[in-house]
Amino acid sequence: MSAAWKARREGGGRFALRALRVFASHCGRTPARALLYPIALYFMIRRGAERRDSRRYLARMFGRPATTFEVARHFRTFAATILDRLFLLSENTRRFDVHPQGLDVLHRHLDTGRGVLLFGSHLGSFEVLRVLATQRPEFKIRVVLDRAHGRAMTELLEALNPAVAATVIDAGDGGPAVALAIQEGLAQGAMVALLVDRSQEGGVTMPVPFLGRPAPFPVAPWLLASVLKVPVMLAFGLYRGGNRYDLVFEPFSDGIDLPRRDRQAGVAALIHRYAARLEHHARSAPYNWFNFYDFWTGADDKRDVPAPVAGALPAAGDAARSADVGGGADR
Repeated sequence: MSAAWKARREGGGRFALRALRVFASHCGRTPARALLYPIALYFMIRRGAERRDSRRYLARMFGRPATTFEVARHFRTFAATILDRLFLLSENTRRFDVHPQGLDVLHRHLDTGRGVLLFGSHLGSFEVLRVLATQRPEFKIRVVLDRAHGRAMTELLEALNPAVAATVIDAGDGGPAVALAIQEGLAQGAMVALLVDRSQEGGVTMPVPFLGRPAPFPVAPWLLASVLKVPVMLAFGLYRGGNRYDLVFEPFSDGIDLPRRDRQAGVAALIHRYAARLEHHARSAPYNWFNFYDFWTGADDKRDVPAPVAGALPAAGDAARSADVGGGADR
């Protein structure tokens, strides 16, 4: 992720989110959705960089220049998921039509008590995972995110649902503290969720094909998984319009092992598999892509993969912190 993108101010900010929250809580979801059109228009007019990045992405997705209507639809889809996040964070899930897939495999892993790493992305809504809490409340979800990145949305989470906010693992706490919190959550049989499609500035990345061109994906989450040795599943919460979501869980590994002699090739193979699944789901829901920056920049900046030390919690914590494992989708 480029420093220029991280330096962009949050769109709307605290006041806009609070105003949207008040309106939605008093008037309901249907009237609040009428605001999505002016919100999308605002971003189309005021956020030139994101508009250009949306157009580039859609052109790559469709194989032709994107129209202004398609860019506006992209912004509106993003705004719709932000509005729904207000209801999902308050655990008001009854108004959504969520179609889960792959729950049998996820439950089978969780029933062993080992815990599961859920690797997600900035494709669709990760908050739709909250629906799981209504179906199997005994299974806990811990989400790793940097509270300082996307401060307005973090504050909104704390206001809407302090109990859920208390389960967040703050990636800004530092390597050892983050790793211990992740290990503790897994030891308790929880799902620990990370968004693994972005890396922080300076993080080690691996270029793999994505939508026809190499894109840099972070190495850190895969090193983290190789240290923790727990099952890894991919998770996608795809917005399908209206109140409909597909919540897809895909088994990825029963436990990642990266031998030192094959570490570079092993990480490349893992990221290649992940990017292929991410592309598959992005093509099925092209307007769900919420990385509003040039995702392909930096693909040539390849460095050797560092060695994870088995059982070394600080190394695992540094891996978790160096990935952009949450937040920032509301920029």
